[in-house]
Amino acid sequence: MPARKSAAAPSPTGEQPVVADARRELVLRLKRVEGQVRAVQRMIEEGQDCEPVAQQLAAARKALDKAFFELMACAIEHPSFSSDGEEADEARVQRLTRALARLA
Repeated sequence: MPARKSAAAPSPTGEQPVVADARRELVLRLKRVEGQVRAVQRMIEEGQDCEPVAQQLAAARKALDKAFFELMACAIEHPSFSSDGEEADEARVQRLTRALARLA
């Protein structure tokens, strides 16, 4: 008989596993974006044609935008991702909504 999975315990930092996983995924996404930006820098240093450089730069920008929206979605879905837990849900959602309006 397969072993039963127990309820997920908080990570060593006290975060729920879903939040810890979201943070890990976001960091991995940002590392990929960093690699894309380094490749763009290398292309410019090598004197490559502007069109392929612009194409790669646009791809990096899109990946960074996706990371931003995933971060904001996670902050809305998981209070521990965006506050110290003391903030009321309504106040947190209003704060995040204002941040989206300002930054997006």
